[in-house]
Parts: sequence; C-alpha cells; structure tokens
Amino acid sequence: MTLKAPALLPRLYLITDRHQVPGGDLLACLEAALKAGVRLVQLREKDLSARALLVLAREVQALCLRHGARLLVNDRADVARAVGAGVHLTSSDPPVREVRALLGAETLIGVSTHHPQDILRAATEGASLVTFGPVFDTPSKRGMGTPQGLEGLALAARGAALPVFALGGIKNAHSDSIMAAGAHGVAVISAIMANADPGRAAADLLAAGEPPKNR
Repeated sequence: MTLKAPALLPRLYLITDRHQVPGGDLLACLEAALKAGVRLVQLREKDLSARALLVLAREVQALCLRHGARLLVNDRADVARAVGAGVHLTSSDPPVREVRALLGAETLIGVSTHHPQDILRAATEGASLVTFGPVFDTPSKRGMGTPQGLEGLALAARGAALPVFALGGIKNAHSDSIMAAGAHGVAVISAIMANADPGRAAADLLAAGEPPKNR
C-alpha cells in the first residue's frame, strides 16, 4: 500500500534528546524552537519508562498543538495513539502496515532508513516520510555505519515516492547541497537541542532551508 505524502510537510524536522539540552529543560528548548517556526517534532527519549514517556508526550503534544506543529513519538505506537500523535519507526519496530492499521490512514508515520531499498519498502508499506542517514558524521549516529555523504543521499532520494529528510551531522551550510541532492528537508538533533539559543538555531536552519527566491 502506498499512501500519498501529507501536503505541505515542513522542511525542518526536529528530533529531541533532552540529554543534549543545556540546563536540561527540554520543554523550554522545544517551546523556543516552536516559537521560531519548527512545525515537525519527533519525541525521541529512548531511556524513559513507558509511563514517564506518556507523561512527557502529553506535555510535548500540548506544546505542539499550541504552535500548530505535528508530533511523532519514537518507537511507541501505543503512546502515540494515546496522545493523538504520529509515530516514527525503526527496523526493530513492527512493520509499517501493521502500525498503519492500528493508527489509521491519516496518522503521520515516519521510518528510519539507511539504504534506498529501505525507502522503497517504507513507501510501499504506507509510510508518510522517511529519515535517511547518517549523511555526515555525527556522534549520535556512529552506530549506523559509514556516513552516506551527498552522493548516497542523492541516490536514495532519486525517485523516492515520499519525502526524504537528510539526517546526521546537518549544519546550516549543508542546506543548499542537501536540497540539490533531492531531499525534502533536514532532520536535526544537536543543531538545535545542544544550542544555548535553540530559538535562534531553529530560525537560522529554517532560513537556510528556504528556496532561494524566498530569501
């Protein structure tokens, strides 16, 4: 089953890691990024218990709704369903088609991919979007193998039937080359989460991702 990707999906995809936030206040960091214009967030706090994740997901979803943003919960379709969010799946999660049957046709479902065939499989099973990487070297993704580089990204994005977000070591300066390689947008963690001014960092990334005519 191939579903049409949601229209007007944002170009910037923010993935959380509260351990990288200076001072540790994840909600304050997210609010600053949302105020700056971030409209797509993945709650990725893998060390939390199911109960703690549910509590946090409710708070993050409230923030996202206040700012007109969409939320995906990493791995946990049950938590995503409980708070009315989408879900982001990895290779260790149930197949997309099973999660789609549970959450419904309109739910946003993202999938982590590392090879072009992963993207094809995700699209065929009904995913809404994929992250692809790591494109560049980054500590958080070193377990995922050698960085793919822009050539690997271009190969993966070419002809993709759903939006591809480049992930891994993304900086402002990469935006033009990433878009030129065919990606829909960029997914970042530390570029915003680890920044002392997450609002400014988010605004800079959003500006860098605008088409030239809008700059």
